[in-house]
Amino acid sequence: MSLEKIRQKISHIDHEILRLLNERIELGLRTKRFKEKIQDTERESQVLKQLEDYSHAHSVLKIEFVKALYFSIMKESRRIQTSDQTLIGFQGEHGAFGEVAAKNFNPNLATLPCPGFADVIDDLEQGQLDMGILPVENSLGGAITEVNELLVSTDLKVIAGVKLRVNHCLLKLPERSYRDIRVVYSQPQALSQCRNFLNRHQLEARPFYDTAGAAKMLVKEKPRMAAVIANHLCAELYNLEVIKENVQDHQNNFTRFLVLARKEEKNSGDKCSIIFATPHKAGALFEVLKIFADARINLTRIESLPYRDDPGNSIFFLDFQSDSIHENIEKVLGKVKEKTVMLKFLGCYKEEVFQ
Repeated sequence: MSLEKIRQKISHIDHEILRLLNERIELGLRTKRFKEKIQDTERESQVLKQLEDYSHAHSVLKIEFVKALYFSIMKESRRIQTSDQTLIGFQGEHGAFGEVAAKNFNPNLATLPCPGFADVIDDLEQGQLDMGILPVENSLGGAITEVNELLVSTDLKVIAGVKLRVNHCLLKLPERSYRDIRVVYSQPQALSQCRNFLNRHQLEARPFYDTAGAAKMLVKEKPRMAAVIANHLCAELYNLEVIKENVQDHQNNFTRFLVLARKEEKNSGDKCSIIFATPHKAGALFEVLKIFADARINLTRIESLPYRDDPGNSIFFLDFQSDSIHENIEKVLGKVKEKTVMLKFLGCYKEEVFQ
């Protein structure tokens, strides 16, 4: 093994150590919600004892060094827990577009990954998170069905909207040549959005569960002749090299996210969201929409999904704008309630667009 390769391996290990330290701190932030006080001396002693037992198998490391290192790690973990950071959950691995949207919404939030969309909802409902951010629609792919169905069954409120431009990048390992790439891993929708680019360069598309997950896998498993399609944040987080930016087929590709919380924020916003179902009769949907038309309220989105609680019927997702939010909307929603069999008010909020 050459000196250069040894140094490359050391750099990779250093990067992995920092990533794992960050993951440990994040878990510490979660444990805070279960403890009466931040410092648990009994638990810290237990951790140090386990490390002492484990370190005997590693003769290079002295126990004094291990203890000093972990004293510093636990001290930093306590400091961060004491800072009372607001925790926001997103679906996927670090570097997912949900995390990008959360950081654009508020860069001071602590972003925590969750395996699935339902996990974001569950952790928020149980108080492990302060906020959650979920994608509801994409300008090319349409509504994200699973998320919209989750909104039907939760009592969480929408407190903000984030419309994020989706820019895909082709990423590779720093030590690999782009000329050797034959296979590209990414989330199926991302691969579909870059189909022309992949075909033009004769690259084989291989589906992976998540764009950021593909980036993480590339660093960990180092598959031969492989690259990934992900975003710039993934390049930074996983120490990957950007071969080409904006490889998506359509440049006007936006994903819209909703920020959720347990309580509605009382500040006024320029957009509102509701979910409703109408009776089984002709013209029922028209009667609801006419209420908004008569009130001169602009509708910005209407989607329908099958209503699982009423087979054969549909449930509607409606977004609308209003300048005089609370006073006017209460009257309008009162009329809507008379014409529907189910009405859920998700909230009024501000929505920002990020390029």
